[in-house]
Amino acid sequence: MSEKRSTFSGSIGFVLAAAGSAVGLGNIWRFPYLAAKHGGLFLVVYIILAITFGFALLTAEIAIGRKTRQSPLTAYGALKKSWRGLGFISCLIPFLIITYYGIIGGWVLKYMVAFIIGQGAEAAGDSYFTGFITSYAQPIVFTAIFLGLTAFFVSRGVNQGIEKISTILMPILIVLVVGISIFAITMSHTTDDGTVRTGLDGLKIYVRPNFTGVTLNQFLIVLMDATGQLFYSLSVAMGIMIAYGSYLKKEDNMVKSINQIEIFDTGVAILAGLMIIPTVFIFMGQEGLDNAGPGLMFVAMPKVFQQMGGIGNVIGALFFIMVAFAALTSCISILEAVVSSIIDLTKTSRAKATWLSFPVIMIMSVIICLGYNVFYFEVGLPNGATAQILDIVDYLSNNILMPVIAILTCILIGWVLKPQVIIDEVTRNGEHFRREKLFVFMIKFAAPILLVILLMKGLGILNL
Repeated sequence: MSEKRSTFSGSIGFVLAAAGSAVGLGNIWRFPYLAAKHGGLFLVVYIILAITFGFALLTAEIAIGRKTRQSPLTAYGALKKSWRGLGFISCLIPFLIITYYGIIGGWVLKYMVAFIIGQGAEAAGDSYFTGFITSYAQPIVFTAIFLGLTAFFVSRGVNQGIEKISTILMPILIVLVVGISIFAITMSHTTDDGTVRTGLDGLKIYVRPNFTGVTLNQFLIVLMDATGQLFYSLSVAMGIMIAYGSYLKKEDNMVKSINQIEIFDTGVAILAGLMIIPTVFIFMGQEGLDNAGPGLMFVAMPKVFQQMGGIGNVIGALFFIMVAFAALTSCISILEAVVSSIIDLTKTSRAKATWLSFPVIMIMSVIICLGYNVFYFEVGLPNGATAQILDIVDYLSNNILMPVIAILTCILIGWVLKPQVIIDEVTRNGEHFRREKLFVFMIKFAAPILLVILLMKGLGILNL
């Protein structure tokens, strides 16, 4: 049965849904540890890239979706028949990502439950995280719950599912982010040696760029990390924004919507750093920031909440509820890119497409979960990292396929079809496209160069 393509009820629904996609674990989990690692320089570079590089890719993908009214699987072929193969790769990326994104979402649920029931002290234990992810049943159960919720909202459709949950969760998410951020910068802590650390001290480390002793090589590392972060933050090169763009009404103001998505996304990313970096600095000092890494949210933050005393469980619960909301809205968008492609390919109903894809995704997620015990092994990646199953799938999707998709999209739009195709779609209702020249420059020249460097870095060809 073929279904008529749905649309968002208006630009507000589209913006909140797209922002919900962009504001996910990439912003709240990955952005803060990169900002802690590089300091204020990362923040400056990221903001510049967001309004140039990120803007160009975001604009191109949303416009492709609205122009073709098709999913990422078929949209590229609709633009240029000989490029339809790009759609298959574009659809493969969200399918790969959701298999491990749901697992990380399950980890968030586990910590949320732990803090809600008053087990924050246990969650702060050195072996808690490792003990959880290496266990057999719990990670699978929490992953199934998280992916089940995701599938439920996607199966309900664009208006009653995706848009409705986004309009509920996004305002709550923003309130929680702002509230915890204010709490973080107003805190202080006296160490055992009598040193007083304040949130404002941590804020200075976060926002103040330090160019002292920065070499060209170090700057390039920051640039590449910030460029890679944009894929996570803006949900580009995953087919998501093409899918969401296909539900945007032709009469809606695309320029205004894109600007609002950028503001939402960049604002929440900055606030996530504002929540986490001053908080970690207060209780763990500069050493805590210097050792920041992927475990910052699951290892460092519970320790911080424990040191807050009685209020720690409350703040910890609110924090992980907020992260769970962000992870859910983002995971919904990833599954939507898969489901919309299945619908366009098979002409089946949305509910059937959703629940047929669910067991396949769940089976792959179980295999990845067991990669920490039954199927545990380690291999070296081309970029020098040591990895097991989850890391390999993440590396393949984020370091290889996403840059490839973005490069080919830039070539298609910038050189094959020409940027005017996107400009015409963006301005179809007479909107003034103020960044038109910037878009053309980025899509034709700057973005492809950055992406090729990023791909070479991921392949280990370029060692920074």
